[in-house]
Amino acid sequence: MSAHPAPRQPKAHPLNQDFTWSMPEPHDLQALTEAQYRHFNDEGFVKLEGVFTPAKVAEVIAAIDPLEAKAEDHLRSMGGRISISEADVITFTTHIVTKSDVLRRFAAHPKIQAICHDLIGGDVRLYWDQSVYKKTGKAQEFPWHQDNGYTFIEPQQYLTLWIPLVDVDDENGCPWIAPKLHKGGTLEHWLTPIGFKCIERADDAVCVPGKAGDVIAFSSLAPHRTGPNLKAGSVRKAYILQYAPDGAYTIRNGVKAMQDDPKRQFLINAAGL
Repeated sequence: MSAHPAPRQPKAHPLNQDFTWSMPEPHDLQALTEAQYRHFNDEGFVKLEGVFTPAKVAEVIAAIDPLEAKAEDHLRSMGGRISISEADVITFTTHIVTKSDVLRRFAAHPKIQAICHDLIGGDVRLYWDQSVYKKTGKAQEFPWHQDNGYTFIEPQQYLTLWIPLVDVDDENGCPWIAPKLHKGGTLEHWLTPIGFKCIERADDAVCVPGKAGDVIAFSSLAPHRTGPNLKAGSVRKAYILQYAPDGAYTIRNGVKAMQDDPKRQFLINAAGL
């Protein structure tokens, strides 16, 4: 009988060289308390409770739902699956700020500007936006990964705001975050049938449930996962907004590409605002 292969050990991404974690000085904090700032710096994430009102959440859901439904219809027309999106299981509906004035305004909401001021500083652009709707057609997790592991970006540390549009917990697929690993920069990832992966497990992983309208903020370098949605007949709805310093660029096959598309990567937080 052959032995089970040894689990992969985390190691640095080939492009991760001489990384140094840094944060803006905590002067004039606008959204976070000093304790929340320190928690993000030390652990790689922080949950901010009650950031958005039920009315604002309902407005965002009303904008996203028809776009997500159209995206799932397209999935079905293509056989039910494209990349890691799968009908009745999990859908990733991307760049939706380009399709909704409501979402474009939300991505630059004053409360988001304030969070970006505290955790990024300087001039900030929206880098990526997507809804992620997790359904119950299959009990499927989304594996441990860093957001910077999907497309390598410099500077490596940008900010993900994971915004639950419904209450989320471990039963319907809230985030789990591996703390303290963010300060080493981007890890090497490998492809699995359900997405990229950078670690096999995290014994000190933290379950981060949230209420609709909370903001779960974490570094692009914080490994995280979500479990399956096990609440029959429900849809776990989240809106993911990612922000990077102005001047950020991706590196693919040695080619640098500035992340400043005016339609979907607009400035939301100019220095001095």
